[in-house]
Amino acid sequence: MKVFIMRHGEAEMFAASDAERQLTPRGSKQSLLVAKACAEQGHSQFDMVLVSPYIRAKQTWQTISTVFSANNNNIEECEDITPYGDAEQVFDYVCALAQTKQLESVLLVSHLPLVGYLTSEFVPGMPAPMFPTSGLVCADFDIESGKGEMAWHVHP
Repeated sequence: MKVFIMRHGEAEMFAASDAERQLTPRGSKQSLLVAKACAEQGHSQFDMVLVSPYIRAKQTWQTISTVFSANNNNIEECEDITPYGDAEQVFDYVCALAQTKQLESVLLVSHLPLVGYLTSEFVPGMPAPMFPTSGLVCADFDIESGKGEMAWHVHP
């Protein structure tokens, strides 16, 4: 299974709450550039997309959905992928979804620090990488063996 993990685009610094921070114009532009670079590598359609409920993540998905799509509009807002979500729990959830729905590709649009920890879950033994805003990684993960490797990464 291919697992794509993306950090939201650059967001404004201040809002009434962290969850309400919105993308900046630069954040939208950079996210779109990263999505286009991913599509040029042959990846623009996903079996499932999981998006954080925070505004900046939803706006990032809205922006990149002009390039990306999900089979059968299989897009889910996922409360577990907010900045301080539990990476192991999310990993287990994605693996369970992959097995029950026979997913071959999934995209998660989330936040630091979770995106780094998730990458480590899908690429065992890899230290959690730092992600720039709009950063995107692709990991090849074998559910049966529990082994994964970093395929590539794109950032603005």
